[in-house]
Parts: sequence; C-alpha cells; structure tokens
Amino acid sequence: MTQLASISSNLLFVSFVCYLVATLFFGGAVKGTKTESSTSEKRWGRIGIIITIVGFITNLGYFVTRWIAAGHAPVSNLFEFTTAFGMMVVGSFILIYFLYKTPLLGLFALPIAIVIIGFASMFPTDINPLIPALKSYWLTVHVITAALGESILAMSAVAGLIYLTKNIDLTKKSKQRFWLEAVMFTLVVVIGFVASTTTFKVMDYEASFNYVDKEEQTAEITYNVPPLFGMNEYEALTPGTMTPLAETPPIVNAKKLTTVAWSFIFGSVLYGLIRLIIRKPIAAVLQPLAKKANSQLMDEIGYRAVLIGFPVFTLGALIFAMIWAHEAWSRFWGWDPKEVWALITWLFYAAFLHLRLSKGWQGEKSAWLAVIGFIIIMFNLIAVNLILAGLHSYA
Repeated sequence: MTQLASISSNLLFVSFVCYLVATLFFGGAVKGTKTESSTSEKRWGRIGIIITIVGFITNLGYFVTRWIAAGHAPVSNLFEFTTAFGMMVVGSFILIYFLYKTPLLGLFALPIAIVIIGFASMFPTDINPLIPALKSYWLTVHVITAALGESILAMSAVAGLIYLTKNIDLTKKSKQRFWLEAVMFTLVVVIGFVASTTTFKVMDYEASFNYVDKEEQTAEITYNVPPLFGMNEYEALTPGTMTPLAETPPIVNAKKLTTVAWSFIFGSVLYGLIRLIIRKPIAAVLQPLAKKANSQLMDEIGYRAVLIGFPVFTLGALIFAMIWAHEAWSRFWGWDPKEVWALITWLFYAAFLHLRLSKGWQGEKSAWLAVIGFIIIMFNLIAVNLILAGLHSYA
C-alpha cells in the first residue's frame, strides 16, 4: 500500500507538470495567430491538448491508485477532494475543447486547475481510515457528483472571465475594471496560501495550545503558522510562542482562520510586487490574448456549461448529500455551514438561469454571474472548510 501511495503521488506530480507545459503551448497557439478560428488549427494548440490529455490520464492514475491504496474513494479530506476537483476541471475543459476547438479556454482553464491542485498540495497527504460517518457508498456518489458539477460550472466562469477580459475597457477606471482586478487578486491570494504554507513548513514552525471546545472540553491544537488568532479560552503550551492577536468563538476554527489570514498577507504582498513589476492591472496583461476571443462563442459556452453543470451539482450537492446525511446523522438537513453554502450556491445558479431565460441577461451580465458563481464555489471550498466548524470539519 505504501508503494501504491508513492506511485499515486508521482502520477499527480506528472499531471501537474503536464498542465504547466500544456498551458505554455496553448499560449503559443493563441499568441501566434490573429483570429480564434485559425488558432484551433495551429500545431501548438494540438500539442497543447495532447499534453493536457496525457496529464489528465496520469491524474486519473493518481485517483485510481490512491483509491486502491486507501480502500475507499479519495475524496474524504481537503487534499483528496481538492485534487479531484482540479482533475475534473481539466476533464471538463478537454470535453469543451473538442466541442468548440478553442485553445484560448486552455490558456485560462489550466492555470486555474494548476492553482487548485497547488492549493490541495498544502494539506496533509496521509492516507487515513474513514471515520464512521464517512463509511458510506453515498459519500462517494455525493462528493464525486458534486465535484463534477462544480467543475463544469467552473468552465462557465472561465468563459465568462475571457469575455470580461476582452470587452472591459482597462485603460480607464471603472467599476467593471475594479471588480475584474479583484478577481485577479483573489487568484493571487490562493497562490499566497501556497507560498505562506510552504514558507512556514520549510521553517518547521509549530506552536501548541490548550483550548476549550464547543462541548466545553479541554483539547489541544498545534499551529503550523504563527497564531494570529487563538482558540476559545486558549493557553500556550509552546514556550516563547507568539501571542494571538484575538480570541475566536467556538464556532470558528482559529487555526484555519490564521492560515487564511496569512494567505491574504502573502497574497497581498505578492500582488503588490506583481503590480510594481508590470505597472498595470494583471487583467491588462491578459487582455491582448483575450482580444482574440469570439465574444458570442464565450457567452454560449458559459451558458451551456451552467445548463449542464447545474443539474449535476443539484444531484450531487443536494439530493445525494441529503440521502447520505440521513444515513449518517438520521436527518436530511441540519443547517451545517457546508450544507447552507451548498444551498446558497444552488440558489445562485438557479437565479442565473432565471435571469438568463426570463430577463435576457446575456453578454457581460451573464459573464459576471458566471464568475461570481465560481467565487461562491471557491469560498465554499476555502473559507467555509477552513474557518467554520461543523459536521464537515473532518475535511
């Protein structure tokens, strides 16, 4: 089993490298021509999709070998779920590529998948036995279907981001430019998470505390980054450790909130350095590439991705989730933070389709909705998982 786990890790690394290389080829395919119709015929575009497929196959190999090594579907913690989500984003892109022959999507979609997998790699990769609540066939069905639906919805955001980058005037200040750059900042913050976690891991930082949990029992917690926030009624066990700046209520996981805070700090510094070097908004650097996009095609891809992804997400995140919840906790719904945010996500995309079909929201409005929807998905993945305590805290 140890050997299988090692093979699994190596396959994931190979897929990560393939996605990086494929992104460069898609960039060459887009930059090398003047029109979107001709880029699909370019040799670099064909090489890019071949390398992407190779990476996806090795990614599937990682998923299968880890499944065999663990004895259960590798979706039971944040590392496993997030890597599976990144893999499915790539799979969704490959499907859309062969439908529309648009290398530009790869130039935007693959970096997002790379960031997602890089984000996942910062969490513990150990294979652990399932806790009783997770020992269910419905868990596998629920999580994999939900991740698949989210990955298809992510492609609507990719198309929307390309549409906005092409059509928003970035030469003058406007609300649209501000919010588009805010999206870029958010992506940099995720990279900041990888940077901060790696930095403190290299430093081998650890600080242990006692605290009182929500059951009013004394427990111990170990921070791997300097503690900006302390757990409820905390007491330091490690001599000379940094005193937390604030104490959090029991519902909030102070350790994970601290991790998010450091991600914002590192991400903000990184964003500032990037802006200092390029001396323009990050979106403005991408705009010359997005200018070659077919706006009508991007709008169509964004809409159809939601049409397909929304019912898949509904099955996985709501219907299958309720069946599993009833089997695990003898109730279909319990207002757990993760459940609430899944409902918010579902309501948002239901509103998206309503506005698109009944109000005629197309073009820029539709693109903004697609991007906001993906931000909601990522907020659920990052903030809800890392900060709020609930029945899904085992993840």
